[in-house]
This record gives sequence, structure tokens and C-alpha cells, in this order.
Amino acid sequence: MEFLQSIDKDLFLFLNGMHNAFFDSFMYWMSDRFVWVPMYVGIILLLVWRYKMRGVWMVLFLVAAIALCDQTASHLLKNLVQRLRPSQEPSLAGLVRISKAGPGGLFGFASSHAANSSGLAIFLYFALDNRLKIMKYGLLIWAVLVSYSRIYNGVHYPGDVLAGWIIGLAYGYLMAKAYLIFDASRLKREKLQSNKVAK
Repeated sequence: MEFLQSIDKDLFLFLNGMHNAFFDSFMYWMSDRFVWVPMYVGIILLLVWRYKMRGVWMVLFLVAAIALCDQTASHLLKNLVQRLRPSQEPSLAGLVRISKAGPGGLFGFASSHAANSSGLAIFLYFALDNRLKIMKYGLLIWAVLVSYSRIYNGVHYPGDVLAGWIIGLAYGYLMAKAYLIFDASRLKREKLQSNKVAK
């Protein structure tokens, strides 16, 4: 375990040390939750406009997926593992480059940014049809950039981000499959009801 933690710290210091003026600003905004509120609203409106009632159900399952990701990463694992963020680690004092957003909370395992963004991207990757392929791949790239920004900004180790992605992959995929099963069952019931009315 100490060997893995040592590799994690070394990789963090390497990635965190690769700074330039453009990415200092870019990665700060990538990490800002409120910057992405218009995108979230846009996704909700698009789903409801394109899929109607199916879109409403899709949004509800998506919200459930993100809630599971957030609760697992932010509340369960951070309090259970209690691994200090690199920005809070005394042995790394003076070695970590921290963005103007600050050092963050005390504990960092697992990254809720990585869990939530990957959970959203993975859910929509499996739930959306292939006519929205550009959106699906765009969201995956966005989730990777959000996750990397947490290392760049000095508040998460790569291991924290990887754990966040595992959480996001698990809940995003499971909730997408649950939605697809639910949607197929709902459409089947509606078809049976319309056939009865027609008779």
C-alpha cells in the first residue's frame, strides 16, 4: 500500500508541476461547479425537448446516478478513508501548486468532481441514442478534463480521481441500464393499453 501511495504522490507532483499561464486559468474554470450550471440546464432542456416524457424519466434517473456518485465519494469514502488532500498534506508543503480556488477541504479520497462528471457522462453515453454521438463523446472529454483539473489545481491525487471514475462508471452504467429497462417496460405497457383501447 505504501508503494502505491508513493507512486500516487510522485505522479501527482509530476502532473501538478506542469503549469503555464493559459492552463492555470483554464483548469481553474474547469473545476468550478457553477460554471457548468448552464450546461446542466441545457442538457435537461434538450432531453425533455427531444424525448418528451421519456426525457423527464431520463433526467430523474440521471439525477439519481449523480446523487449516488456524490454521496459515495463526498460523504461515505471521504469520511471513511480520511486521506488528506495533497494541498493539506504537511509532507508536501511548498511542493504543491494550488489554484486561486484554494486548497479545498481536508480529505480528498475519492474525488467527487471525478465521480459526478464521469457518472453524468457515462449515464448519457449509454442512455442516449447514437444520433447524439457527438454530445456523448463531448461529455466524456469534458469529464476527463474536469477530473484532470483536480490534479492540476493541487487538490487531488491521481488515485483520488481514479477512484472517482470507478464510482462514476459503476453508478452511471447501472443507472443507465436501469433506465433502459424501465423505459422498455413503460413503452410496452403503453402499447398494450393503446391496443386495448383500439379494440
